[in-house]
Amino acid sequence: MNKNLITPAGLEKLKKELYKLKTVKRPALTERIKNAKELGDLSENADYQDAKDEQGFMEGRISELENIIKTATVVDRKTGDKIGISSVVRLKSGDNIIEYTIVGASEADLLNKRISNESPLGAALMDKKSGDKIIIETPSGKAKYEILEVS
Repeated sequence: MNKNLITPAGLEKLKKELYKLKTVKRPALTERIKNAKELGDLSENADYQDAKDEQGFMEGRISELENIIKTATVVDRKTGDKIGISSVVRLKSGDNIIEYTIVGASEADLLNKRISNESPLGAALMDKKSGDKIIIETPSGKAKYEILEVS
């Protein structure tokens, strides 16, 4: 099983989200449930049912965040030429130049070009250097990449 790797910035972001959920959103939702209860018949009270559903999702997220934070291994990348967590990697694939930041799975965000070290591409890049070439299997066939730069 892979370790729960995370950058210092990613850990701080999760801690802030957890703090906000516990100190702002949880009390507000508790008050909303209390007010909805005062309206009477709970079986036909849509606001109460909606608030209880929201509470369930929120408590699940709090539990998930607490577990991630508790089991996280913080990786603060040192300078070097090998790709690791926090590395910014410029790749060439065909005529395209792509830049990704390698992060732990809990920080992955493809829209912001942050790929997980556990993704097929991220895993193939780990411990490689500038000039290395990799091939990964994708649903549409093999994809070839050349590592142009690591920072």
